[in-house]
Amino acid sequence: MMNTGTSVTHYSVPEEMEEGSVVANLATDLGLDVQTLSGRQMRIDVVANKKYLDINRSTGELYISERIDRELLCPLKTTTYCFLKLDATIENPIRMFNIEVEIIDINDNAPHFRRGTMHLDISESSPIGERFSLNNAADPDVGSNSVKNYHLSSSEYFAIEIQTGRDGTKFADLVLKKPLDREQQSVHNLVLTAVDGGTPTRTGTASIVVRVLDVNDNAPSFDKDRYVVQVMENSPIGSLVLKLSATDLDEGSNSDIVYSYSLYTSERTQNMFNLNPENGEVTVKEMINYEEDKLYELEVVASDKGQVSLTGQCKVTIQVSDMNDPEISVKSFQSPVKENIEVDTVIAVVSVSDKDSGDNGEVDLYIPHNMPFRLRESSDNYYELLVSEQMDREKIPEYDITFTVKDRGSPPLSDNVTMTLELLDVNDNVPKFPQSFYKIRVMENNAPMALLSSLTAFDPDLHENQYLVYFIIEKEIANTSMSMLFSINPENGDLYALKTFDYEIEKEFLFHIEARDSGSPPLSSNVTVHIIIVDQNDNAPVIVSPWRAHGSVVEEKIPRSTDKGSLVAKVIALDTDSVHNSRITYQFLQVTDATLFSLDQYNGEIRTMRMFSYRDPRHLRLVVVAKDNGEPALSATVTIKLSTVETAVKAYTDMTEVPLESDLFSTLNLYLVIGLGSVSFLLLITILVTIVLKCQKPKSSQTAPPSRNSVISERNSTIADSTLVSNDAYWYSLFLAETRKGKLVVRQPVPKGSRYIVSSIPRGTGVTDTSDSAASTLQV
Repeated sequence: MMNTGTSVTHYSVPEEMEEGSVVANLATDLGLDVQTLSGRQMRIDVVANKKYLDINRSTGELYISERIDRELLCPLKTTTYCFLKLDATIENPIRMFNIEVEIIDINDNAPHFRRGTMHLDISESSPIGERFSLNNAADPDVGSNSVKNYHLSSSEYFAIEIQTGRDGTKFADLVLKKPLDREQQSVHNLVLTAVDGGTPTRTGTASIVVRVLDVNDNAPSFDKDRYVVQVMENSPIGSLVLKLSATDLDEGSNSDIVYSYSLYTSERTQNMFNLNPENGEVTVKEMINYEEDKLYELEVVASDKGQVSLTGQCKVTIQVSDMNDPEISVKSFQSPVKENIEVDTVIAVVSVSDKDSGDNGEVDLYIPHNMPFRLRESSDNYYELLVSEQMDREKIPEYDITFTVKDRGSPPLSDNVTMTLELLDVNDNVPKFPQSFYKIRVMENNAPMALLSSLTAFDPDLHENQYLVYFIIEKEIANTSMSMLFSINPENGDLYALKTFDYEIEKEFLFHIEARDSGSPPLSSNVTVHIIIVDQNDNAPVIVSPWRAHGSVVEEKIPRSTDKGSLVAKVIALDTDSVHNSRITYQFLQVTDATLFSLDQYNGEIRTMRMFSYRDPRHLRLVVVAKDNGEPALSATVTIKLSTVETAVKAYTDMTEVPLESDLFSTLNLYLVIGLGSVSFLLLITILVTIVLKCQKPKSSQTAPPSRNSVISERNSTIADSTLVSNDAYWYSLFLAETRKGKLVVRQPVPKGSRYIVSSIPRGTGVTDTSDSAASTLQV
């Protein structure tokens, strides 16, 4: 039979108890005999809050399993109570016990303010008793351990009043107890202290910075109520008479001061003296004459810029002192004058006088230094102004000449007058170009009337002396004048091309441009213009070797016994564009057998990569493309048809005359003429080598059937260069190469009117035997 029963047992512990501390013995407090129950296998279970509390099952003691922080366990301050509740169970028979442990707060936290410094702006016009809210301090403790009071540092202007909220929270108000005066003290520094009710007490502090805001409660004031000053008659306009200064104890716009005349200052006085409203300076506004007025009274008002302006005033008495001033009078003055006026020309006459006697009546006349003028006394009290050096309007267009007369009294008195001398322009400057030489690059194939450059000159003179007209100085090139090729705008110097240029025909032009002003007489200057035609890749390569009489197909024969690496043919192309655009590279476009031939991409040589085999076809076709280096690249192609033949070795070969086609040389090719210069050095070497080989003695060998060795017709040689043609009376020799049959093919120069012989010479022979050869002649 199971007996059950429930009861609530209450315990109280302070929050500072250490871990392992015993709260109570449950077995004893619940009336249980532990020894008796242990025989019945008593089991006590903690149902809840085992994190902080636990039960020793052998003794029945309730102990602290982890130190308790009441503020962490019960953060809400809605009540001062904080409980830990748990359930214990005993079996056989089952009994349940409800246990609650109250955590008692201790004063382990000091009050603290959310902000360490509080700033308040309070107007100095605030009334006594006005309240200003302050931030309250917080204390996580409860009850008497929380904030109980506030204290304020000593102050004759402020006090605090403590208020209590509905939840018991204490907070303080700052109360003004004495009127503030910003001009006496602009900032007040206070310290607010919060105190809790624990034992011992704990405190927290915060700084209070009160900045007193200004109100316009101070009027500007002068250091004197009346000022008396002396001023000499004829004092220069703008000279300082007196500087007034008022002060205002306020700040900001409340202390900014504006000076003005009061209504009691006469209009005549205001016209004689100027009052600066910003700085209070009183200066001479009109010439003062003692005989007209000897005394002036001024009343000056100083006003601040507050919303409600406050003012202060003072009186100024200005007494005029009498004197006889020296006088100056300009009798004549010549202006304007030409800038090239002659030196020692008189341009002005001036008279001076002084009514005083003695040294006070002796006067001297001055003009400023470093001016191109000098004074010459012409008669008593009369002076002439002369030109002392040449003037230049372009440097200084006018002169302000101040004549100053000064007596010899003490202190000296003076008078002055200023005259302006204007200089008239003279055409004394030639037009100037910014550069002495213009290099202008023009891309060939340009559009007609294209703007090339603007050649603008500058002339520092004025008016018609400055107006420039531009011309091209005529120069003929190949019976063509520059004005047929170029045009210049006569008004602004814009240079235009009148035609489309071709780099291959015209590469540069050199001429002059003249700029002429419209003065009388006119002046001019010129500048050199160098037009450089820039090449475009507008010419395709032209293949000059191997020669093709008609079409683009060349037929060649080659022995099948040709060794590996032998020269089969050489493709040579010429391009009349500039060096960059005329660089030629070669490549196969089509090839019957890519394993049989190689092509050097730079010199166009076609060589065998291996020997011929019986499997190789007898007829081969090679298509070579020659490309230039332009952008985009242009190209030309040539087709070479190779036929392999069976050949036999012969010791001697008759010289064979081969007729040359007259039309081959009838048309002179511009491209070949250009190539002639580049290989002229090789031609000289060719002649020397040919002569040496002809002089060698031939060796005995078996004869072989005659073969055609004409370079032009069948090209049986391994030719490495092109054949060049010119209009001259001589054909240049060309050493082509060693033939596949051990011979050299030689062209020899002969005088005009003779026949041109192409002959085959056996290699290694000393003497060439031409007795068996059939001569082929060509009249040139």
